[in-house]
Amino acid sequence: MSKGRNPLCLVLSPTRELAQQISDVLCDAGKSCGVESVCLYGGTSKGPQIASLKSGVDIVIGTPGRLKDLIEMGVCCLKEVSFVVLDEADRMLDMGFEQEVRSILGQTCSARQMVMFSATWPLLVHQLAQEFMDPNPVKVVVGSEDLAANHDVMQIVEVLDDRSRDQCLVTLLEKYHQSQRNRVLVFVLYKYETKRGWNVVSIHGDKAQHERTKALSLFKKGSCPLMIATDVAARGLDIPDVEVVINYSFPPTTEDYVHRIGRTGRAGKKGVAHTFFMQQNKGLAGELVNVLKEAGQIVPEALLKFGTHVKKKESKLYGAHFKEISLDAPKAKKITFDDSDDDD
Repeated sequence: MSKGRNPLCLVLSPTRELAQQISDVLCDAGKSCGVESVCLYGGTSKGPQIASLKSGVDIVIGTPGRLKDLIEMGVCCLKEVSFVVLDEADRMLDMGFEQEVRSILGQTCSARQMVMFSATWPLLVHQLAQEFMDPNPVKVVVGSEDLAANHDVMQIVEVLDDRSRDQCLVTLLEKYHQSQRNRVLVFVLYKYETKRGWNVVSIHGDKAQHERTKALSLFKKGSCPLMIATDVAARGLDIPDVEVVINYSFPPTTEDYVHRIGRTGRAGKKGVAHTFFMQQNKGLAGELVNVLKEAGQIVPEALLKFGTHVKKKESKLYGAHFKEISLDAPKAKKITFDDSDDDD
């Protein structure tokens, strides 16, 4: 293939870490057949990315913000892209990238093949599918469309107050990470300072990209098998042999909870997810109870005291402010596979 060629394939990802993971796989797969790819994401210099684009690539993997910037600079041309993949499409839209995604897709070839991977199917994802995909797309459902957790994960929910969390976390680390050799992933809502001398790496949005990449690499390799992360690490990342997930903070939605605990118990292995649930999370108690019951897990009495009511949602898995798609909208062909693995 000649140098200076425009890309033929585009893969969009919501986070830098997931984009890099996809890029690593495609680079390995492309070596034997001469397929060149480039990964475009923010938080790092544009120079090397621009140089790769100018030299010619077959596949572009990128996050919406950086990709849109490079398109506007005139260094990334997608007019020949005839195959598009949106990975974690629901997450991209949830993060507020709808306009960027629409703008980017508008730059690609009108006669294209498109694949969307989405853990849930909210209105915005449905609308994107209607607008940019074939009039009769095939919809493939792995497992259930209802909210359900991986049955290979033992879920332990502990109801406590905020003042108890730090000491409870230390107790859990002493229990689950005594050897300091097994992989343990702790999820928080905001960056968290560790105490008592634990050897730990962390990932959060305020961290420089090279630091985030280094932290994830150390955790994956097992050089530092304890990691504290925000929801940047909750979706899509394939981290081998995570034995335990600890939810120091309960996430904003129960869907995010299912994603988080799905970082363990992967590829047929068993895992443990230990979760702190507090008074401020009580609005999600009913949904959490349903997830625990569906997976055959123990539901603590303290959790039931918050009630089991689940707010009615007009759109499956999302808020009541969404309206359903018109019955006249094109219907997708649906193929369902019975699979107990996690949602991604």
